[in-house]
Amino acid sequence: MRSKRSRLDRYLSQQPGIRAAEIRPLISKGRLLVDCTVATSISQVIDEFSRIELDNTLLQANKPTYIMLNKPPGVVSATRDTKHRTVIDLLQRVDRDKLHLAGRLDYNSSGLLLLTNDGRWSRRLASPQSGIPKVYQVTLENPVSTAYVTAFEDGMYFPYEGITTRPAQLKITGKYSAEVTLYEGRYHQVKRMFGRLRNRVTRLHRSAVGTLQLDPRLAAGQYRELTTCESSAIWAGQSGAAISNSRCR
Repeated sequence: MRSKRSRLDRYLSQQPGIRAAEIRPLISKGRLLVDCTVATSISQVIDEFSRIELDNTLLQANKPTYIMLNKPPGVVSATRDTKHRTVIDLLQRVDRDKLHLAGRLDYNSSGLLLLTNDGRWSRRLASPQSGIPKVYQVTLENPVSTAYVTAFEDGMYFPYEGITTRPAQLKITGKYSAEVTLYEGRYHQVKRMFGRLRNRVTRLHRSAVGTLQLDPRLAAGQYRELTTCESSAIWAGQSGAAISNSRCR
C-alpha cells in the first residue's frame, strides 16, 4: 500500500474550485495552513495525514489508524475473498474499507494481526531491512529436539526461492511445543522450516510483532486501536523488550 505523498501544489490543483494559476498567490498571501502552520512553498511535501486548511475551510484532516486484531483460525488474511470470511469482515467500523493488512497469517493460524491506513507504517513492518522480529507459539506433531535450535540458528536453504533464511531463534517450551522468533517473513516460513525437520505444525499462533505484544484481553476475533505509544514503537529500535500494554494507556 503506497503512502500518498505529494507536493502541495499538486494536491491543490486536484481540488475542486482551485485553478493552477491561483495556487502560488494563495500561498504568498498566507491563506493556506498545513498542520496548523502557514504554508510558504508550493513544493512542500504533504501526505494523506497532513491537515490542510484554506481560509479556515478544512480541505483534509485524515487520521492515521492502527489496529491490533486477534485473528482466529479459519479466517483469511485479506481485504476481500469470494469464498471465505476475511479479517476485514471481523471489523465493525465505518472506515474498514480504507484499511489494509500490515502482514498476514495463514488461514489456519491465529494471533496478532495488524491493520492500518498508513502505507509507510505497513511498509516498515513488511520490509526485510527493518529486521522487526515476529514471535510465534508453535505446537508440533512430534517431539521437539534440541537439534532444532541449531537448525533454526543456521538458517535453511529454500531452493524454490533460491534463498537461505536468516538466523532464527527457537526456544523449546514443551515436549511438543516451541517459541520461534523470525526476522523476516517468507511464505509459510515457520511451517516449511519445521517441515524440513519432518515435523508437522499443528498450531501456529503469533504473539508479538516487534515490541508489540498481542493484548491478552482480546478474545479470538476481537480488536482494538493501538495507542500512540504502541504505533510509534515500530519506528524505534527492535532490541528492547516487548512493550507492556499497561505502559501505553
